Amino acid sequence: MFDGCAYQSSFLWGYFASPIAGGMLVDHYGGKVVMAWGVALWSLATFLTPFAAENSLLALLAVRALLGIAEGVALPSMNNMVARWFPQTERARAVGISMAGFQLGCALGLSLSPILMSQGGIFGPFVIFGLSGFLWVLVWLSATSSTPDQSPQISQYELEYILNKRQNSVAVETAKTKKVKVIPPFRRLFSKMPTWSLIVANSMHSWGFFIVLSWMPIYFNSVYHVDLRHAAWFSAVPWAVMAIMNYMSGLLSDMMIQSGTSVTLTRKIMQTIGFVGPGVCLIGLATAKNPSVGAAWLTVAFGLKSFSHSGFLVNLQEIAPKYSGVLHGMISSLSRKRVGIVYTLVL
Repeated sequence: MFDGCAYQSSFLWGYFASPIAGGMLVDHYGGKVVMAWGVALWSLATFLTPFAAENSLLALLAVRALLGIAEGVALPSMNNMVARWFPQTERARAVGISMAGFQLGCALGLSLSPILMSQGGIFGPFVIFGLSGFLWVLVWLSATSSTPDQSPQISQYELEYILNKRQNSVAVETAKTKKVKVIPPFRRLFSKMPTWSLIVANSMHSWGFFIVLSWMPIYFNSVYHVDLRHAAWFSAVPWAVMAIMNYMSGLLSDMMIQSGTSVTLTRKIMQTIGFVGPGVCLIGLATAKNPSVGAAWLTVAFGLKSFSHSGFLVNLQEIAPKYSGVLHGMISSLSRKRVGIVYTLVL
Protein backbone atom coordinates (compact mmCIF):
# COMPACT_ATOMS: atom_id res chain seq x y z
CA MET A 1 0.00 0.00 0.00
CA PHE A 2 2.79 2.41 0.89
CA ASP A 3 4.61 1.70 -2.37
CA GLY A 4 1.41 2.36 -4.34
CA CYS A 5 0.86 5.67 -2.54
CA ALA A 6 4.49 6.70 -3.05
CA TYR A 7 4.18 5.81 -6.74
CA GLN A 8 1.06 7.96 -7.15
CA SER A 9 2.32 10.91 -5.10
CA SER A 10 5.76 11.05 -6.75
CA PHE A 11 4.15 12.15 -10.01
CA LEU A 12 2.24 14.94 -8.26
CA TRP A 13 5.30 16.14 -6.36
CA GLY A 14 7.15 16.30 -9.67
CA TYR A 15 4.21 18.13 -11.22
CA PHE A 16 4.32 20.61 -8.35
CA ALA A 17 7.93 21.54 -9.13
CA SER A 18 7.68 22.63 -12.77
CA PRO A 19 4.54 24.62 -13.73
CA ILE A 20 5.71 28.02 -12.43
CA ALA A 21 9.16 27.77 -14.03
CA GLY A 22 7.58 26.30 -17.16
CA GLY A 23 4.97 29.07 -17.27
CA MET A 24 7.68 31.74 -16.99
CA LEU A 25 9.57 30.17 -19.88
CA VAL A 26 6.39 29.83 -21.93
CA ASP A 27 5.43 33.49 -21.48
CA HIS A 28 8.94 34.60 -22.48
CA TYR A 29 9.92 32.12 -25.21
CA GLY A 30 6.51 30.88 -26.39
CA GLY A 31 4.73 27.57 -26.08
CA LYS A 32 6.18 25.77 -29.09
CA VAL A 33 9.67 25.04 -27.78
CA VAL A 34 8.66 24.58 -24.13
CA MET A 35 5.92 22.11 -25.04
CA ALA A 36 8.32 20.19 -27.29
CA TRP A 37 10.85 19.79 -24.48
CA GLY A 38 8.10 18.77 -22.06
CA VAL A 39 6.70 16.05 -24.34
CA ALA A 40 10.20 14.78 -25.15
CA LEU A 41 11.05 14.43 -21.46
CA TRP A 42 7.78 12.78 -20.44
CA SER A 43 8.05 10.40 -23.40
CA LEU A 44 11.51 9.46 -22.15
CA ALA A 45 10.13 8.97 -18.63
CA THR A 46 7.30 6.80 -19.99
CA PHE A 47 9.74 4.69 -22.00
CA LEU A 48 12.02 4.17 -18.98
CA THR A 49 9.26 3.36 -16.45
CA PRO A 50 9.22 -0.48 -16.77
CA PHE A 51 13.02 -0.63 -16.82
CA ALA A 52 13.17 1.51 -13.66
CA ALA A 53 10.54 -0.69 -11.99
CA GLU A 54 12.72 -3.75 -12.56
CA ASN A 55 15.66 -2.15 -10.74
CA SER A 56 14.36 -0.44 -7.62
CA LEU A 57 11.49 1.51 -6.10
CA LEU A 58 13.74 4.57 -5.89
CA ALA A 59 14.44 4.48 -9.63
CA LEU A 60 10.72 4.09 -10.34
CA LEU A 61 9.83 7.06 -8.13
CA ALA A 62 12.51 9.17 -9.81
CA VAL A 63 11.12 8.38 -13.27
CA ARG A 64 7.58 9.15 -12.09
CA ALA A 65 8.78 12.47 -10.67
CA LEU A 66 10.46 13.27 -14.01
CA LEU A 67 7.16 12.48 -15.73
CA GLY A 68 5.38 14.95 -13.44
CA ILE A 69 8.03 17.64 -13.96
CA ALA A 70 7.76 17.31 -17.74
CA GLU A 71 3.96 17.26 -17.83
CA GLY A 72 3.84 20.37 -15.65
CA VAL A 73 4.60 22.61 -18.65
CA ALA A 74 1.80 21.26 -20.89
CA LEU A 75 -1.21 23.23 -19.68
CA PRO A 76 0.69 26.54 -19.24
CA SER A 77 1.89 26.11 -22.83
CA MET A 78 -1.62 25.42 -24.04
CA ASN A 79 -3.07 28.42 -22.21
CA ASN A 80 -0.37 30.74 -23.50
CA MET A 81 -0.83 29.66 -27.11
CA VAL A 82 -4.63 29.80 -26.98
CA ALA A 83 -4.46 33.34 -25.50
CA ARG A 84 -2.26 34.42 -28.42
CA TRP A 85 -4.00 32.58 -31.23
CA PHE A 86 -7.70 33.02 -30.41
CA PRO A 87 -9.97 36.02 -29.70
CA GLN A 88 -12.11 35.92 -26.57
CA THR A 89 -15.27 34.78 -28.36
CA GLU A 90 -13.53 31.63 -29.65
CA ARG A 91 -11.31 30.64 -26.71
CA ALA A 92 -13.71 28.29 -24.94
CA ARG A 93 -13.97 26.15 -28.06
CA ALA A 94 -10.19 26.22 -28.50
CA VAL A 95 -9.63 25.12 -24.91
CA GLY A 96 -12.39 22.51 -25.31
CA ILE A 97 -10.73 21.00 -28.38
CA SER A 98 -7.31 21.04 -26.68
CA MET A 99 -8.63 19.33 -23.57
CA ALA A 100 -10.62 16.89 -25.71
CA GLY A 101 -7.30 15.70 -27.11
CA PHE A 102 -6.11 15.05 -23.57
CA GLN A 103 -9.23 13.04 -22.73
CA LEU A 104 -9.17 11.09 -26.00
CA GLY A 105 -5.56 10.24 -25.24
CA CYS A 106 -6.63 8.86 -21.86
CA ALA A 107 -9.44 6.87 -23.47
CA LEU A 108 -7.13 5.53 -26.18
CA GLY A 109 -4.40 4.69 -23.68
CA LEU A 110 -6.77 2.85 -21.38
CA SER A 111 -8.24 0.93 -24.33
CA LEU A 112 -4.94 -0.02 -25.95
CA SER A 113 -2.94 -0.82 -22.81
CA PRO A 114 -4.57 -4.23 -22.16
CA ILE A 115 -4.00 -5.19 -25.80
CA LEU A 116 -0.38 -4.03 -25.77
CA MET A 117 0.24 -5.81 -22.47
CA SER A 118 -1.19 -9.05 -23.81
CA GLN A 119 1.14 -8.87 -26.82
CA GLY A 120 4.29 -7.31 -25.37
CA GLY A 121 3.98 -7.83 -21.63
CA ILE A 122 4.28 -5.03 -19.09
CA PHE A 123 6.85 -3.28 -21.33
CA GLY A 124 4.44 -2.98 -24.29
CA PRO A 125 2.38 0.13 -23.41
CA PHE A 126 5.33 2.09 -22.02
CA VAL A 127 7.61 1.45 -25.00
CA ILE A 128 4.93 2.16 -27.63
CA PHE A 129 3.58 5.30 -25.94
CA GLY A 130 7.08 6.59 -25.22
CA LEU A 131 8.24 6.19 -28.82
CA SER A 132 4.97 7.70 -30.07
CA GLY A 133 5.67 10.78 -27.98
CA PHE A 134 9.03 11.32 -29.69
CA LEU A 135 7.32 11.06 -33.09
CA TRP A 136 4.74 13.61 -31.94
CA VAL A 137 7.50 16.08 -31.06
CA LEU A 138 8.82 16.00 -34.63
CA VAL A 139 5.36 16.71 -36.03
CA TRP A 140 4.76 19.47 -33.44
CA LEU A 141 8.01 21.30 -34.25
CA SER A 142 7.32 21.24 -37.99
CA ALA A 143 3.64 22.22 -37.84
CA THR A 144 3.20 24.82 -35.08
CA SER A 145 4.28 28.30 -34.01
CA SER A 146 3.91 30.08 -30.68
CA THR A 147 2.03 33.08 -32.14
CA PRO A 148 0.09 33.65 -35.38
CA ASP A 149 2.53 36.32 -36.63
CA GLN A 150 5.35 33.73 -36.47
CA SER A 151 3.49 31.12 -38.52
CA PRO A 152 4.62 30.63 -42.12
CA GLN A 153 1.42 28.74 -42.92
CA ILE A 154 -1.14 31.39 -41.97
CA SER A 155 -2.73 33.61 -44.62
CA GLN A 156 -2.63 37.40 -44.36
CA TYR A 157 -6.42 37.51 -44.11
CA GLU A 158 -6.49 35.07 -41.18
CA LEU A 159 -3.64 36.88 -39.43
CA GLU A 160 -5.41 40.23 -39.68
CA TYR A 161 -8.66 38.63 -38.49
CA ILE A 162 -6.99 37.16 -35.38
CA LEU A 163 -5.10 40.34 -34.50
CA ASN A 164 -8.12 42.62 -35.04
CA LYS A 165 -10.41 40.35 -33.01
CA ARG A 166 -7.90 40.13 -30.18
CA GLN A 167 -7.43 43.89 -30.18
CA ASN A 168 -11.16 44.50 -29.92
CA SER A 169 -12.04 41.75 -27.44
CA VAL A 170 -10.06 42.79 -24.36
CA ALA A 171 -8.69 46.24 -23.73
CA VAL A 172 -5.42 45.03 -22.22
CA GLU A 173 -4.56 42.86 -25.21
CA THR A 174 -2.57 44.42 -28.00
CA ALA A 175 -2.53 43.52 -31.66
CA LYS A 176 1.16 42.74 -31.61
CA THR A 177 2.39 40.05 -29.24
CA LYS A 178 5.39 41.26 -27.25
CA LYS A 179 7.94 39.19 -25.41
CA VAL A 180 7.40 39.58 -21.68
CA LYS A 181 9.97 39.61 -18.92
CA VAL A 182 11.23 36.25 -17.69
CA ILE A 183 10.44 37.20 -14.08
CA PRO A 184 6.71 38.07 -13.93
CA PRO A 185 5.13 40.46 -11.38
CA PHE A 186 4.34 37.79 -8.77
CA ARG A 187 3.40 40.29 -6.05
CA ARG A 188 0.89 42.00 -8.30
CA LEU A 189 -0.62 38.71 -9.49
CA PHE A 190 -0.98 37.36 -5.93
CA SER A 191 -2.54 40.64 -4.73
CA LYS A 192 -5.61 40.18 -6.94
CA MET A 193 -8.75 38.37 -5.78
CA PRO A 194 -9.37 36.79 -9.23
CA THR A 195 -6.01 35.02 -8.89
CA TRP A 196 -7.01 33.50 -5.56
CA SER A 197 -10.44 32.52 -6.85
CA LEU A 198 -8.73 30.63 -9.69
CA ILE A 199 -6.34 28.98 -7.22
CA VAL A 200 -9.29 27.73 -5.17
CA ALA A 201 -11.21 26.60 -8.28
CA ASN A 202 -8.23 24.70 -9.67
CA SER A 203 -7.53 23.09 -6.29
CA MET A 204 -11.09 21.78 -6.10
CA HIS A 205 -10.89 20.66 -9.73
CA SER A 206 -7.56 18.84 -9.24
CA TRP A 207 -8.67 17.22 -6.01
CA GLY A 208 -11.33 15.18 -7.78
CA PHE A 209 -9.72 14.96 -11.20
CA PHE A 210 -6.37 13.44 -10.26
CA ILE A 211 -7.83 10.98 -7.78
CA VAL A 212 -10.33 9.73 -10.37
CA LEU A 213 -7.62 9.73 -13.06
CA SER A 214 -5.25 7.64 -10.95
CA TRP A 215 -7.66 5.28 -9.24
CA MET A 216 -10.54 4.63 -11.66
CA PRO A 217 -9.34 1.20 -12.92
CA ILE A 218 -8.45 0.24 -9.34
CA TYR A 219 -11.93 1.34 -8.23
CA PHE A 220 -13.64 -1.04 -10.64
CA ASN A 221 -11.25 -3.82 -9.67
CA SER A 222 -11.50 -3.42 -5.88
CA VAL A 223 -15.20 -2.50 -5.55
CA TYR A 224 -16.76 -4.62 -8.31
CA HIS A 225 -13.95 -7.20 -8.68
CA VAL A 226 -13.63 -6.48 -12.39
CA ASP A 227 -10.46 -7.80 -14.00
CA LEU A 228 -8.02 -4.92 -14.60
CA ARG A 229 -8.09 -5.53 -18.34
CA HIS A 230 -11.87 -5.06 -18.39
CA ALA A 231 -11.67 -2.26 -15.85
CA ALA A 232 -9.66 -0.29 -18.40
CA TRP A 233 -12.57 -0.48 -20.82
CA PHE A 234 -15.00 0.76 -18.16
CA SER A 235 -12.59 3.61 -17.43
CA ALA A 236 -12.19 4.62 -21.08
CA VAL A 237 -15.86 5.44 -21.73
CA PRO A 238 -16.07 8.45 -19.36
CA TRP A 239 -12.96 9.95 -20.95
CA ALA A 240 -14.41 9.61 -24.46
CA VAL A 241 -17.69 11.27 -23.42
CA MET A 242 -15.78 14.05 -21.69
CA ALA A 243 -13.84 14.74 -24.89
CA ILE A 244 -17.09 15.29 -26.79
CA MET A 245 -18.60 17.44 -24.04
CA ASN A 246 -15.47 19.60 -23.91
CA TYR A 247 -16.22 20.92 -27.37
CA MET A 248 -19.97 21.16 -26.79
CA SER A 249 -19.58 23.15 -23.58
CA GLY A 250 -17.01 25.40 -25.26
CA LEU A 251 -19.37 26.00 -28.18
CA LEU A 252 -22.21 26.85 -25.80
CA SER A 253 -19.98 29.23 -23.85
CA ASP A 254 -18.83 31.08 -26.97
CA MET A 255 -22.40 31.31 -28.28
CA MET A 256 -23.57 32.85 -25.00
CA ILE A 257 -20.88 35.54 -25.21
CA GLN A 258 -21.60 36.22 -28.88
CA SER A 259 -25.32 36.58 -28.11
CA GLY A 260 -24.68 39.29 -25.50
CA THR A 261 -24.24 37.44 -22.20
CA SER A 262 -21.41 39.00 -20.22
CA VAL A 263 -18.12 37.13 -20.12
CA THR A 264 -18.15 37.07 -16.31
CA LEU A 265 -21.65 35.59 -16.07
CA THR A 266 -20.87 33.03 -18.77
CA ARG A 267 -17.76 31.83 -16.95
CA LYS A 268 -19.66 31.59 -13.65
CA ILE A 269 -22.48 29.55 -15.24
CA MET A 270 -20.02 27.14 -16.85
CA GLN A 271 -18.06 26.81 -13.60
CA THR A 272 -21.21 26.11 -11.56
CA ILE A 273 -22.30 23.33 -13.91
CA GLY A 274 -18.75 21.94 -13.95
CA PHE A 275 -18.57 21.66 -10.16
CA VAL A 276 -22.11 21.02 -8.91
CA GLY A 277 -22.96 18.45 -11.59
CA PRO A 278 -20.04 16.07 -10.94
CA GLY A 279 -20.52 16.46 -7.17
CA VAL A 280 -24.08 15.17 -7.45
CA CYS A 281 -22.97 12.32 -9.71
CA LEU A 282 -20.22 11.20 -7.32
CA ILE A 283 -22.81 11.03 -4.54
CA GLY A 284 -24.89 8.86 -6.86
CA LEU A 285 -21.82 6.70 -7.55
CA ALA A 286 -21.80 5.68 -3.90
CA THR A 287 -25.18 3.98 -4.45
CA ALA A 288 -24.12 2.00 -7.56
CA LYS A 289 -24.50 -1.76 -7.17
CA ASN A 290 -22.74 -2.97 -10.32
CA PRO A 291 -19.93 -1.75 -12.62
CA SER A 292 -22.27 -0.69 -15.42
CA VAL A 293 -24.19 1.69 -13.16
CA GLY A 294 -20.91 2.93 -11.68
CA ALA A 295 -19.53 3.62 -15.16
CA ALA A 296 -22.76 5.46 -16.05
CA TRP A 297 -22.46 7.76 -13.01
CA LEU A 298 -18.79 8.45 -13.80
CA THR A 299 -19.58 9.11 -17.46
CA VAL A 300 -22.19 11.74 -16.58
CA ALA A 301 -19.85 13.22 -13.96
CA PHE A 302 -17.02 13.55 -16.49
CA GLY A 303 -19.32 15.03 -19.11
CA LEU A 304 -20.53 17.73 -16.72
CA LYS A 305 -17.04 18.31 -15.37
CA SER A 306 -15.94 19.45 -18.84
CA PHE A 307 -18.03 22.62 -18.38
CA SER A 308 -15.46 23.88 -15.86
CA HIS A 309 -12.90 24.11 -18.68
CA SER A 310 -15.08 26.88 -20.12
CA GLY A 311 -15.07 28.46 -16.68
CA PHE A 312 -11.85 28.83 -14.70
CA LEU A 313 -9.54 27.38 -17.37
CA VAL A 314 -10.50 29.95 -20.02
CA ASN A 315 -10.65 32.72 -17.42
CA LEU A 316 -6.89 32.28 -16.85
CA GLN A 317 -6.31 33.83 -20.27
CA GLU A 318 -8.60 36.77 -19.58
CA ILE A 319 -7.45 38.15 -16.25
CA ALA A 320 -3.74 38.23 -17.25
CA PRO A 321 -3.29 37.42 -20.96
CA LYS A 322 0.40 38.42 -21.01
CA TYR A 323 1.13 36.08 -18.11
CA SER A 324 -1.37 33.31 -18.77
CA GLY A 325 1.38 30.68 -18.77
CA VAL A 326 2.93 31.54 -15.41
CA LEU A 327 -0.51 32.21 -13.89
CA HIS A 328 -1.57 28.72 -14.85
CA GLY A 329 1.71 27.45 -13.46
CA MET A 330 1.10 29.21 -10.13
CA ILE A 331 -2.36 27.78 -9.59
CA SER A 332 -1.30 24.34 -10.86
CA SER A 333 1.63 24.15 -8.46
CA LEU A 334 -0.45 25.12 -5.46
CA SER A 335 -3.27 22.71 -6.30
CA ARG A 336 -0.95 19.79 -7.16
CA LYS A 337 0.95 20.32 -3.89
CA ARG A 338 -2.31 19.94 -1.99
CA VAL A 339 -3.24 16.73 -3.82
CA GLY A 340 0.31 15.37 -3.47
CA ILE A 341 0.26 15.91 0.30
CA VAL A 342 -3.05 14.07 0.59
CA TYR A 343 -1.73 11.16 -1.50
CA THR A 344 1.38 10.96 0.69
CA LEU A 345 -0.29 11.24 4.09
CA VAL A 346 -3.71 9.63 3.59
CA LEU A 347 -3.83 7.19 0.68
